[in-house]
Amino acid sequence: MSARPELVVLSHLDWDWVWQRPQQLVSRLACWYDVCFVEEPRRRPDLVEPRLAMDTGIVTTVRLELPGPAERLGYDDPDAAGYADLLAVLAGPPPSNGRIVWAYTPLALPIGEALAPSTLVYDVMDDLTSFQHSSPNLPLRHLALLRSADLVFTGGRSLHAKVLAHRRDEVHCFPSGVDCDHYRPARTMRRSGSRPVAGYVGVIDERVDLELVEALAALLPDWDFRMVGPVAKIEAAALPTRENVTYLGKVGYADLPRVLATFDVALMPFALNDATRSISPTKTAEYLAAGLPVVSTPVADVVADFGRFVEICDDALSFAAACRRSRAATIDSPALEQHLAGYDWQRIVEQMLELVAKTGVMRTAATDVPA
Repeated sequence: MSARPELVVLSHLDWDWVWQRPQQLVSRLACWYDVCFVEEPRRRPDLVEPRLAMDTGIVTTVRLELPGPAERLGYDDPDAAGYADLLAVLAGPPPSNGRIVWAYTPLALPIGEALAPSTLVYDVMDDLTSFQHSSPNLPLRHLALLRSADLVFTGGRSLHAKVLAHRRDEVHCFPSGVDCDHYRPARTMRRSGSRPVAGYVGVIDERVDLELVEALAALLPDWDFRMVGPVAKIEAAALPTRENVTYLGKVGYADLPRVLATFDVALMPFALNDATRSISPTKTAEYLAAGLPVVSTPVADVVADFGRFVEICDDALSFAAACRRSRAATIDSPALEQHLAGYDWQRIVEQMLELVAKTGVMRTAATDVPA
């Protein structure tokens, strides 16, 4: 039996999905904890009875699978009502050295409670209530988890301000970080081709301004536009189809430096809507660490945190002009390197661990006070 404490992560994102905040943090937390990464339930047509599927790697992933047509379910789906009890039986009683539950979605709160954590952490990485097709149960569960959590982290300053409207104590802002060593090789791999390339890396969903991409591709017919990442929650027919726009699909995290080395300019063509009002995109620092000039719409956290280093534009004409101008730009500077150092994932994890340890001590002291 391991002497390390347990960490159970309740996530709305699969472990093998796009490598982002949960994976960056949890893969590092696995150096200190035995990690169980719980995923949303789903249906599978090849099953005849429900089961808990488990895979072991850097972390142990667990998901409830039910018979039926292939479909992803939310934690609050009525057919997944037994998920909490199954996981509680699987986990058993909390070990003497503690069980931390780390939630990314408030819909999994019943699971968190069933696991009887010694410390409950809520890492608010997105305003999930603003996303398309979000559960109507999210707003109330979000408030409930904010009340229940021992410790709350927020993934950016806009999210932090929203959370502070409901809770003031033990709320800490940790914008998403970057592993500069992972992306730095892209700088030496870069080779400019005969046609300039502007690229986007990330999930292609309602947060991307597809009309802006279409207009930009029309204004720069001598450029190639590469959209790298899975398409989610939007119809394929909505994607721009110009000859100079290509879709490369999902690319593994290990291959991202090689992909970024093919870009001349990195794009963040985010729509300005409810889904992007509180985002703090991980890709901002990743693009910059890869040595790329970045052109972005005026997302609040991007302007506040990286406005010195990113071209901010609000329409296709200014985007096109910024792409032409940025192609020849040199972004390497001591100021940028120092700025990126403040977003180092390892540093963020260590700061989070200090807060978790402090919260655990405070909670133990509180429970030890005689009645």
